Amino acid sequence: MTTTDTEQKAERLARGAIEGRFAACAQISAPVTSVYRWENAVETAREWQVLFKTAAARYEALERYLLDAHDYDTPEIIATPIVRGGAGYLDWITKETS
Repeated sequence: MTTTDTEQKAERLARGAIEGRFAACAQISAPVTSVYRWENAVETAREWQVLFKTAAARYEALERYLLDAHDYDTPEIIATPIVRGGAGYLDWITKETS
């Protein structure tokens, strides 16, 4: 998962990840409000979350893509392991990211 400051940037990150087969699917959530500390100040910003669905074997490639394509100095990149899932869906993710 990552966040960015415009819907257009979120769509660009999502499309690039799919085109590069770094992820099988990317979902963009409506704007969220983020409150965080940056350079010794508390900031508030609207951001769009992008959830990427990928195989564990493709995580490093997805992370490299996000670090190269993202315009934040320190982009949020968080991976959450899949503990269980539908076999057909998980197979689809593997196929689409191969």
